[in-house]
Parts: sequence; C-alpha cells; structure tokens
Amino acid sequence: MRTLITFLIVFSVVVVIHEFGHFYFAKKSGILVREFSIGMGPKLFSHQAKDGTTYTIRAIPMGGYVRMAGYEEEEELKAGMPVSLQINENDEVVKINTSKKVQLDNAIPLEVTKYDLTDALEITGFINGDEQKVRTYPVKHDAEVIEEDGTQLRIAPRDVQFQSAKLWQRMLTNFAGPMNNFLLTIVLFIAIVFLQGGVPNEDSTVLGEVDPNGAAAAAGLKSGDEIVSIDQENVSSWPELQQEIQQKPEKETTLEVKRKDQVLSVDVTPEGVKSQNQEVGQLGVQASLETGFWDKVVGGVKESWDTFVQILVALKSLITNFSLDQLGGPVAIFEMSNQAAQQGAMTVLLLTAMISVNLGIVNLLPIPGLDGGKLLLNIVEAVRGKPISEEKEGIITLVGFGLLMLLMVLVTWNDIQRFFF
Repeated sequence: MRTLITFLIVFSVVVVIHEFGHFYFAKKSGILVREFSIGMGPKLFSHQAKDGTTYTIRAIPMGGYVRMAGYEEEEELKAGMPVSLQINENDEVVKINTSKKVQLDNAIPLEVTKYDLTDALEITGFINGDEQKVRTYPVKHDAEVIEEDGTQLRIAPRDVQFQSAKLWQRMLTNFAGPMNNFLLTIVLFIAIVFLQGGVPNEDSTVLGEVDPNGAAAAAGLKSGDEIVSIDQENVSSWPELQQEIQQKPEKETTLEVKRKDQVLSVDVTPEGVKSQNQEVGQLGVQASLETGFWDKVVGGVKESWDTFVQILVALKSLITNFSLDQLGGPVAIFEMSNQAAQQGAMTVLLLTAMISVNLGIVNLLPIPGLDGGKLLLNIVEAVRGKPISEEKEGIITLVGFGLLMLLMVLVTWNDIQRFFF
C-alpha cells in the first residue's frame, strides 16, 4: 500500500504540474480552458469558475489533463442526439443538456439535426421529436454543455479556441508543460540540498561524513581532516582525490593529512569495490558541505543541470543503440517507487525530480502527439506563413499517437518480464 501511494503521488504530482503549465499559459493567451482535471476516469467532483473553466476531481488518482477549446477535442453533440435546451429571456440557448443524470428546469426537449457551436453559434432540431416542428435557436457565446457524466463545460466558439491565439502564444502554451517539469526538477533538487544540509564542496579535499565501517575510519581519519597529498602527489579538489583513490584498490596508500594545526602522515588501504565492471578504490568518506543559503540554491540548480545533461547523453545512446531495456514505463516507475518508499522521503523527492526532468525532455522530442511534435508544427507554420490544414495535422497526430501507444505497450510488456519473471 505504501508503494502504491508513493507511485500515485509521484506520478500525479509530475503530470499535474506539467498540465498546469499548459493551463496557465493558455489562460494568459486568451484560450478557453474548458476543464482542468486532477485524476482520470469517472467524475467525483466538479466546480465551474467564473472564468469558464470547470475544475474536476476524478476517481482514478493518476495524473490529470487539460481540455483547451479547439485542441484535439471530440464534439459533444451529434445529429440525432436527444438533448434539452435552457433558454434565456432573449430566446438564446444558455445550456445544452446531453445527460440523463441532470434535469433542467423549463427545458425544451430537442432532437438535434444540425448545429454549429463554433462560428454561427446555433442549434437546430425537432422539438419533442416532432419532425413537423423544426426550429433553429441562437446559442449564447458563453453557453454551456452538460456532458453525459454531468460535467458542465463552456462551449468553444472560434475566438477562444487554441488556433485563434497568436503563433508565439501557442508555442509558449505547448512548451509550458515541459518547462514546468524542468522548474519542478530545480525546486526539488534545491529542496533535497537543503534537507541534506548543504552541497558537496568540489573545490576542497576536506572530509565531511566518514563511514565508521570504511577504510578511512579504520586508518583514524576524521571529519574535518584535509587531505593534502596521496603518495606524495598533491591533490586540491574532490574529483582529483577521488580519481587518485579509485586507482588504488586494496593498495596501501600514504596520505598527508592536515588536522587543525597538525600535519599527519596516515597509511590507509582503500577498499576495492566493483564499479562498471572494474574494481576501484574507496575510502568511505564524503566531501564536506557548503552550507550557505546561496550555495544550496546554486547547488540544487547545478544538480538539476547535471541530471539534464546525463539524460541527454542517455537519449543519444538510446538513438544510436536502441534497446527496450533502456526505457521504462509505468511498471518501471512503480518498481522504482517501491524502492524509494523503503528508503525514505529524500529518495522519493529524488525519484520525483528524476521522473519530472525525464518527462520534460521526452515531451520535447519532435514526435507527433508530444509537445515537441506540436512545437515542430508551430515552427513549420512560422516558416510557411500559414498553418498545416486541420485534416493533415490530425492525420500526423493520429499516426504519431499510434506509434507512441505501440511503443508504450512494448515497453510495459518488457518491464513486466524484467521485474516479475
């Protein structure tokens, strides 16, 4: 249960923060956000704000989504559908009810024959299903549709649709999801550094925490000691110290150590440990920490950048030498959540940061169906001076989405085999 809760929290936080990026910049661009949902599946709760956005909480606590007007939406109405209309004093439709779960007062029953809720803003049909009584009603610009599950949404006239925003606004809205994932990663790494008490000082050879069961402790080394040289080779930074020690597994090594006002000569035998199929030396020490406020902030940003670069390198390796074992889906995330839940809150924060930056980078890949694919279409539009037709864009997105779903199925099956068989 702890693993499941950890998985749901990590996955939901990363996805909801991503979707909030799209939501925020869509709003700023004048695009109507019809729904902002936390969770998936059947609706548990909904509230429509004055700005027209319906906020919902759904039954399956995994991620969430944003529904922007005119943005890959399915139409709620179809010819032949029975609906009920609520009319205002100006004879305009203010609500179109398609749900059997909701009853509107003084509503007019209508069997829809045609409608246009985008440009003409009107709906036509048979009143009470009587084919002799055909009527067309004007629909108010901010009218609402009640969906089959009872969710109440604004209609999506042309002027508030995604495509009606300026190109730079659409590009920013598409980029905002991954951007939010990168910002979340930075915030989480900064939080981790603060919880750790500081950031490792790479420019110093002063010892921080000393493992009581390690080689350094056995040789009498203490926290605060500064290693000046290794076998008479001067070292001035932590990476230099690590490199020298790693080359001496199970070899007696002489360290020149500065302890307060004393200079000591200490003999130590680094423990041999396996790392990337080779044996390296290890003292069992950590670098001292820089504990200033800005040291921690800068350290968190640097950790975020280093992680970002490492993922790009791994992505390059994936492209040049593709293997499903280098990918992970929900099953892999669940397994990592299991390990993180057992190791504590710090590991959960680190896992969330890693998944967030991964999601941000993957979503920027120029693949149809992902944010990067949409940005690519925006760039094509900027070059051509006009957008690709909706039909062609729909086909491109559908093909890309199909390929992504196929890849997800393969990755998930591979994860199941790896972790359970």
